[in-house]
Formats: sequence, structure tokens, C-alpha cells
Amino acid sequence: QPDEGKIFIGGQEVKLRSPLDAIDLGIGMVHQNRKLVSAHTVLENIILGHPRAGAILNVKETSREIEELCARYGFEIDLKAKVWQLSEGEKQVVEILKALYRGAKILILDEPTSALAPPETEKLLNSIQAMAADDLAIVPFITHKLPIVLAISDRVTVLRRGKVTARLETRHATEQGLAKEMVGREVLFQIERAQVEPGEPILEVENLSALSNKGFLALKGVSFTLREGEIFGIAGVSGNGQQELAEVLAGLRRAEGGRVLLDGVDITYASSLERWQRGMGYIPSERVDVGSIGDFSLIENVAMNYYFDRDFVRYGVLDYGRLRRLTEDLIAEYDVAAPGPDTVAKNLSGGNLQKMILARVLSRKPRLVIANLPTQGLDVGAIEFVRTQLMEAKKSGAGVLLISEDLDEVLSLSDWVAPIYEGEFMDIIPGEQADRESVGAMMAGSRLEEAA
Repeated sequence: QPDEGKIFIGGQEVKLRSPLDAIDLGIGMVHQNRKLVSAHTVLENIILGHPRAGAILNVKETSREIEELCARYGFEIDLKAKVWQLSEGEKQVVEILKALYRGAKILILDEPTSALAPPETEKLLNSIQAMAADDLAIVPFITHKLPIVLAISDRVTVLRRGKVTARLETRHATEQGLAKEMVGREVLFQIERAQVEPGEPILEVENLSALSNKGFLALKGVSFTLREGEIFGIAGVSGNGQQELAEVLAGLRRAEGGRVLLDGVDITYASSLERWQRGMGYIPSERVDVGSIGDFSLIENVAMNYYFDRDFVRYGVLDYGRLRRLTEDLIAEYDVAAPGPDTVAKNLSGGNLQKMILARVLSRKPRLVIANLPTQGLDVGAIEFVRTQLMEAKKSGAGVLLISEDLDEVLSLSDWVAPIYEGEFMDIIPGEQADRESVGAMMAGSRLEEAA
């Protein structure tokens, strides 16, 4: 409940005592972190908890209503698919349809494009513009992505630490000006690529294949080598095998074929623990569900990368005193906005949680860093920080595997660029030779000779 102030809808003051009050008044909320039931179908998630569903569901009629919403706003989704089978872009569509099915007239979108690749983003923005033009949809749009702010909004309000720092019409706004208002200083949009002499091979991937959650071959014979002091960037639209690749390399998904070598040792079927002990660090794309435990303190979250370290274990019990000191040091070094090491992870913002995960991984000085969508959903200040830390890891001699749907990020940081499409690398290009047009075309399935 607000400590002060008033809320008006249609010129009338309203009191919102619960989410049900908001829903009854036509307010729909699409959260940055998905609120879906993975084991249920798309249709079941959309109608879940809605009184219109009744005791007996008319599947045919309900499906027809939802399909009409999809047609009106340009959404494409299989209503029979299980949520765990969907790409991030498809999950976002389900969240929006949940709100629209409940008759939302005010749709609050919190970072709706944070997990989407450029083509998915463009589709969503077209749908949002269609909703904004419809009497049933007024769209407050919360985002850190400044190009999207400038492309879609009429007016901009900038918040920093809970206070409004700027209000202006979008036609008077610039990326650099908005970034400065957001973080309170000038921001570097491009991190200079460090020139480092490559060393010995760290990661060797040979003809690697893996199945998706739907059971089809999502990764098809991928091969590459990552050396000391290199950043190998993989650019692709969501759902083209990069998630499966990251999980196989991290030991979270079984390889169906091929080999993975870490410093010459075959780790294809090694446990995640063995990989960490051999010098692998993993920054997952799902910072909330995989990268942290929300109800655990920051100390306990840091311990997840240190519980096997003899320096932090005494007689089989974690040394909480030493872990506390380490966590305090990491909070300070990585500029994490948290009251202290006892703060629970779920109370951190997305940017600060990502800083904490980065601190936990990089503080162990890994030989290999696998960074899967490391800047997804972050503000410009946090993006600058994460990219700088990855470049510092490279300069220290680590090999960095960067998996990103942000093409500009891959092009600016990577020594090697591999566009991935339907589980295959379209090519592997030296970073200085890669350009946005050809790599973008390869992300859509063109080979190098076709994209040139």
C-alpha cells in the first residue's frame, strides 16, 4: 500500500487493496520475471484463476476467444503446448494474453523485451502499438532499453533510486541524455575491445549435439575452439540452440553426441561440480530461477560456488564467518546495492542480482567463463559494468564464451563471432571482420556467401 499519494483511473480516485482490485478495474500486469506454471499448457495458464473458466471449461469456445485476441494483435502461439516447451518470446506472449483475456484496459509491461531477440522485439512492439491504438489497451511501458523508449513512447519519465529525475516528451530525448539521468553520470555505450595475444586452447567443442525440452535435435554438430584471452561470441535469435549449448557445456543437459574438452580433458559427461573444480564459471540466463535462490541470503548464494572449497569449510561445515567477510568484500567490489550480506537475493533488483552472480563466479578466477545472456534486462549502467567485467576476465587470461541475443553486444566484445540458426553455426568470423548486416542475415539462416 502507498505511504502517500493518490491513484486516479478515468478521473476517479481509486483504492487498490489487492491485485484483485486492480484486475477488477481493468489493470493488467506483465512482470519481468514470468509468473507461469511450467507443467501446464498455454491455454491453462491463460485461464488459470479466471472466474470465467467456471467448474467446466468449454475448451473450444475459450480457445476461439484467445485465438481472436492473437489475430487482433498479431500473436502466434500454440495453445496446446506446455509452457516449459516455449521460448522466452513465447512465454512473454502468454503473459500478455493472460492480462488481455481478463479484459485489461491498462496494461503495465515491465521489461517486456528483456528476453527477446530483435525479430521478436519488433513483433512485440508492433503488437503493443496495435494495443495502444485499441480502446481496450493503454500501455505504460517500463524498460531499460533506450532505443525502444525512443522508438515507441510519446513521453518519458526517468526514475533513479525511487525518485523522478526527468519528465519529457520523447521527441526531445536522446539516448545519452536519458542514460545520464538514469545512472547519474555519463555512460559508455561501447566497451573498447581489449587486444590480447591468444594463448592455449581452453575449451574445445567437437561435433556437439543435444535435444531440446520438446525432444527434437536443437543443437546439431557444433564445433569450435576458445583460447586463453579470447571472447567467443554466439549471436542468435532465442530458441535456436544456444540455451541447449550453454546447458550442455555447464553439465546441466546431456549431450547426444560429440565431445567437450576443458584444458584437454574430456568433460562431456562430467558433473557440474567437476567442471567448476576444473575452472569453469557459469553465468546462467535465468538469474532468478537458476542463478540464485531467492529466499537465501547473499552469503548463502555466494556459498553455492564455495561449498567445495576447503578454505571455506571446517570439519565438513561451512565457515560462515569467512563467507560473510567474502560476501561483504564482493558487495563492495562489485558495487551491489544491498544493505548487507544477510539481504535475501529476491530483494535485489535485476541489475544488482546479476552483479552478485557475476561476483560469485568471477571471484574464483575461472579459466573459462560461460556468460549466457549476461546483460538481459539490465539498465545501461549495469550493462556497462557487466561488459567491463567480462573484458577484464579476458585480459586476465580467461576464455569467455559470450552467448547473447544483443547483436551489437556480440560485435563490440567478441574476437570471434558465430551466428547460430536452428542449432547450427552459420559461420565463425573474426570479430574485426564481422558486420551487423551480414551477421544479422546469418542469424536468420543465411550462409556467409549469401549474406555478403
